[in-house]
Amino acid sequence: EYQWKGPFYFIQGADPQFGLMKAWTHGDTENGDDEWEEEIKLAEQAVQAVNKLNPKPKFFVLCGDLVHGMPGTRWKKNQEQDLKDVLKNTDQDIPLVFVSGNHDIGNTPTREAIDDYCKNWGDDYFSFWVGGVFFLGLNSQLYSDSSKCPELRKAQDAWLDEQLAVAANQKCKHIIVFQHIPLFLSKPDEDDDYFNLQKSVRQELMEKFHKAGIRAVFSGHYHRNAGGSYKGLEMVVSSAIGCQLGQDTHGLRVVVVTEEKVVHKYYSLTELGSHGIEKELLDLLAKQN
Repeated sequence: EYQWKGPFYFIQGADPQFGLMKAWTHGDTENGDDEWEEEIKLAEQAVQAVNKLNPKPKFFVLCGDLVHGMPGTRWKKNQEQDLKDVLKNTDQDIPLVFVSGNHDIGNTPTREAIDDYCKNWGDDYFSFWVGGVFFLGLNSQLYSDSSKCPELRKAQDAWLDEQLAVAANQKCKHIIVFQHIPLFLSKPDEDDDYFNLQKSVRQELMEKFHKAGIRAVFSGHYHRNAGGSYKGLEMVVSSAIGCQLGQDTHGLRVVVVTEEKVVHKYYSLTELGSHGIEKELLDLLAKQN
């Protein structure tokens, strides 16, 4: 799929995070995640909405925090199994792509936690091509705190440089990045926060991405919609399928990739499930180059 074949779209979701809704309501985010009925329903609603879409999306990516239970906690395995049971119903023609979040591998990940994630969900960082567009999935926890596995951070850095060199040689249409933690929420120079990457790391990554010609970074983690741009690099923060921490609705983002640009819109699960994608975006898909 190195060649551009015309416009296409994919679906981005984030933070199904089975267990957070109860934990958040009860004010016990450490151990309060022993129920996740509500999240199961929302994830089912997300899968049903995606399955109904016509034409079909090229893939469905989940940008981290698949479940709330941290590595080694009591309910993690059950939460993961329930999420897998829901996701099994995704249309077989729609590949699922998983990005690792802090709840999946820990705020300070260890090699063991990352290995366990990889066995369960696939690589913690990876790349793939769709119709001449190059996609990169990164493990943002290694940028957040790699103190327990510094060698894995080095390995991801070296791999990323190689991948960007490949992309430069291949003359791809666009490069798009997926990661759980946003580079920033609204401004590239905003203060450090739980929900963004530290300034020093952020600056380095933004420059690297900008120089490589990366078009957009899609992430989750914030449980609200947000975003901004840095020298033509768009930072897109999507709210959660699961627990909302702001005024947004449980939802998914539809991302249309045309030859010139990357256009996206966040839909509530209800809206996407009942009305599908609006005409404006469908028209962009219909334009054959």
